[in-house]
Amino acid sequence: MKHKVKGKKLSRDFSERKALFKSLINSLIIHGEIKTTESKAKAIRGLVDKLITKGKKGTFQARRLIGAFLQNKMAVNKIVDEIAPLAKSHIGGFTKTVRLGRRRGDRAMMVKIELLAKPQKEEKKEKEKTEQKGKTLKVTKKPKTLLKKI
Repeated sequence: MKHKVKGKKLSRDFSERKALFKSLINSLIIHGEIKTTESKAKAIRGLVDKLITKGKKGTFQARRLIGAFLQNKMAVNKIVDEIAPLAKSHIGGFTKTVRLGRRRGDRAMMVKIELLAKPQKEEKKEKEKTEQKGKTLKVTKKPKTLLKKI
């Protein structure tokens, strides 16, 4: 019987599962999208929604609550300062999953989970930096070294 058992176990004990969720959520917040299995994506979807909803308040207490779970200052700042203001109009459903197909090794369904409210600031800054330089990056080939036979 599953009395008072919430969510998927994912063949892990409590501490391993908690560490897995923190790691996945930190990566999702920092990078904007991650590629993972469908069951893991479904497991973290609700947690991400709760964290972004807390971040909408923008108070110091909200930062503390998010930081207590994530334990990553960069992810906390990104939620409160960049993602939450973009998601002010949404009530929920801050993530989107896209099926990518089955993994070759064990046939597990792989998905890409991404934030709907992605901050576009970083991409614009990178484009501006390359445009200001006016140069394209050139890939230079290193000379091949000859290995001596011993």
